[in-house]
Amino acid sequence: MMITVEQVDYNNTQQCAVLIYLLDNYAQDPMGGAEPLSDFAKQNLTCELQKLPTAFSLIAYVNEQPAGLINAIMGFSTFKCQPLINIHDLAVIKTYRGQGISQALLSKLEELAVNKGCCKITLEVLQGNIVAQSAYQKFGFTGYQLDPNMGKAMLWQKFI
Repeated sequence: MMITVEQVDYNNTQQCAVLIYLLDNYAQDPMGGAEPLSDFAKQNLTCELQKLPTAFSLIAYVNEQPAGLINAIMGFSTFKCQPLINIHDLAVIKTYRGQGISQALLSKLEELAVNKGCCKITLEVLQGNIVAQSAYQKFGFTGYQLDPNMGKAMLWQKFI
């Protein structure tokens, strides 16, 4: 089994189609919300990502077949005064899970983060997604907290 990881060129229609395929597959998984991407998202996502100079995507292939995806956005740590990378999506096609795809994607992402002078990589994970948590812990991720007395950080949202 040969795993390769490539950074997506948002001008490459073939890579963009693979990105949409992988993200739609993830969206339909229970951990992605169990609903397909909207037609709007399918038609516009890669064009919108291309407009964001801080966005980038990685695709993992197994024997040249699409197997996994990371969509990431560069951010900035004010406390460290350095850039950071936030993983917005990390997905592996069900048939390829347990084969080291997430670790290959994370390794490539970490390589990019080091090259960009980042101080950290952040992500969010569902409390019930024990498999993903295990993969992240295996790679060295831990829950975020400043003071144990104050507890772990929580991700909140407000739709507008």
